Parts: sequence; structure tokens; C-alpha cells
Amino acid sequence: MRIFPFLCLLLFSLVVASHQHSRLLGKKKAKVSSVSARLIPRSKDFAFSLYRALASEAPDQNVFFSPMSVFMSLAMLSMGTGSHSKTQIMEGLGLSLQQSQEAELHKGFQHLLQRFDQLRDGFQVSLGSALFTDPAVHIRDNFLSAMKTLYMADTFSTNFGNPEMAKKQINDYVAKQTNGKIVDLIKELQSTNVMVLINYIFFKDKWETPFSDKNTHKEDFHVTPKQSMQVLTMNREDEYLYLVDRGISCTVVRLPYQGNATAVFVLPDEGKMQQVESSLSEWALKNWLKIDTKRRLSLYLPKFSIEGTYHLEKILPKLGIKDVFTSHADLSGMIDHGNIKLSEIMHKSLVEVDETGTVAAAATGAVVTVRSARLKTLQIKFNRPFLFAIVDNMELLFLGKVVRP
Repeated sequence: MRIFPFLCLLLFSLVVASHQHSRLLGKKKAKVSSVSARLIPRSKDFAFSLYRALASEAPDQNVFFSPMSVFMSLAMLSMGTGSHSKTQIMEGLGLSLQQSQEAELHKGFQHLLQRFDQLRDGFQVSLGSALFTDPAVHIRDNFLSAMKTLYMADTFSTNFGNPEMAKKQINDYVAKQTNGKIVDLIKELQSTNVMVLINYIFFKDKWETPFSDKNTHKEDFHVTPKQSMQVLTMNREDEYLYLVDRGISCTVVRLPYQGNATAVFVLPDEGKMQQVESSLSEWALKNWLKIDTKRRLSLYLPKFSIEGTYHLEKILPKLGIKDVFTSHADLSGMIDHGNIKLSEIMHKSLVEVDETGTVAAAATGAVVTVRSARLKTLQIKFNRPFLFAIVDNMELLFLGKVVRP
């Protein structure tokens, strides 16, 4: 009989650029407009706390991840935990331990998944999960049922006693769900693993108004005040949603996609990146998304492709989520076995931004906007490190920082 000392949870997300966009979206968009944008209980800035933890690990490097994917994976994990393990996850997410709020959390994700599932063909977001479990280990029926009904998770029986076969099964699934964009996600499994939980998010959409590749030229991008690099930079003169947030010293430009999503680009004032990062909050993001004033801009935005791979078992303890990675882990709501802990949470993401669209897409004190369209065209150049986010119906899907395009 095998001994199972570890439970392995892998978290995965992906964003890729779209060069095609189904007209089906335009027909279906109206059907979901009435869905509440506040489906999921607010996490008290979990996304921005996680961003700061990731950015502090490599201050001068690109950052890109999906707060939605991480949040959803931890919410699923919480259903299988007890005692201090559950408390740490819920508190780490900024949520209370009240049963009503916990139930609202899972129900909120169920509604969100149903909304995305209605538009799976042609919609820009695909969000889902899969559970791979060893048949030699009894997974509690309540946990399996909740995964299937609340999170629409695919479930598979997997022989971890043959790690190579198990690895191939899981990697093939991930490759299929991401249209072949991610292959060989899992590099190694052990015969002591008993479960792998995959969560993926796939985004593709075109800009509402695309850039012309005829206006794309090489421009200097100032990685630091003393270091520059030449990057292909897009340019378009148009009316943009624009504001100057003097409270945290940055300029914000919003670019809508053809679907429901919008990209938010945040350019800190010279030398103010750390101030902007420390001021990031849900409240600030909300204020940026409320702005509906346009100004004519000549916008310069670099084409970029960045990716992020994060071992969150090293990051989440900084946010108070640590018991699940130790011998103190209580996963009794998931598996009828006492010698189980979480060995790994891996989060992988990729974004590409070009003339046609993306894949991707604060606090604030006084927000000052320029309202007069009669003013001369203002030139805005994203030619130094900047932040960006992709938001769909007020839900933060992706968050990142571009240091080296």
C-alpha cells in the first residue's frame, strides 16, 4: 500500500493575443448585461496585496498574473480545509468566516462561471478548473460534489503511481484547454502525489479601435533613468478615456475591447512607481473605471509580450496563508487521510499586446480630468515602466507591470 504524504495543487492561468474575434459576441452581449458585476464578495484588496508581494520578489522585473485565477483556486481549496487552515485562507483573502459569506463566495463564482460559459464560443474569457485524483485515495463526496456543481470542474481519475503517465494526462488537458499555447506545464510529479487541481483562464479580444501597424515604429523605452532599449511602439491619435490622478502621481488611459472588457494602463510620474504600487487598491481602481471623460491623445504604447511563473507556496505565507503547506495542514474536508499537506501552488501566465488587441488588459486623493475636447492633442508616451490591468464587468481578471517589453 502506498503512503500519501503530499497533496499537490497546481494553479495555472494563461492570457494570449487574439487575431480573430467572433461576431457571435455582439449578439450575446446584451443577454448578460443584466448580470450583476458584484458577483464575488470583495477581498479587501487581496489582488493588490498579492501584486505587491510578487513585485517585491523582483522589483526590476515584469510582473503578470491573474488575481481571479488565484482567488478562485484558493476559494476551491478552502472548501476542503478545516480549523486553522480554513481560517488562514479566508482571512488571507480578506473575507470573514461567517458561513453566509463563505456560501456567497462560492455561489458568486458559480454565477461567474455560468456567465462565461454562456459565451464560451467567441467570448473573450474562458475560465475553468479540473481535478485529477488518485483512485487509491478516497476524495470526500461533498468536496467532489461542490467542485462539480459550484465550480463546474472537470474530474479525472489519475494513476499517480505512474508519474509519467499522470504528467502526460494533465499536460494534454492543459494544452487542449489553452489551444496549444501551454504545453508541458508540469515538469515533474512524484508517486506520493495524490491530487492535482488545475485552474485556467484564457482571454482573447480585439481593441474596439485597433492601431494601424503603419504607425508602429521603434522608440526608446527607458527601463531605468540610465538604461534604455529600442522597442516596437504603436501610435494612434484618437479620443481616449483619460485622467490624471494627482493623488498618487500617475496618468491613466483606458482602452476598451470589442467585448465587455477594458484595459487600464497606468503611467506613474517620473520616479513615482513605488508610490503608485503602494497606493494600488480596489477603491483606486474603481475610481479609474468610473471616469467617462475623453480627451484627444496621441497615444504611444509599446507592443509587448511578457510571462510570469510563480511558486505561490513561497508567496502566500507572506499573506498569512501558511498552514496548508506544513504538517499542520487540515485538509479533512477534502480527503479522508490525516497525513496530507499541500506541496505546491504554481501560477503561470502569459500576455501579448499588439495592434489588433490583447490578451491582457488606486488612493486617490484628488482626481483631476481634462474635460475640454477643444484643447490641442496631448501626447502620452508609455515609454517607461508602467502598470496595466484587464477588467471585465468590474471583475479584475489580470494585473501586471511592464518593465521590459
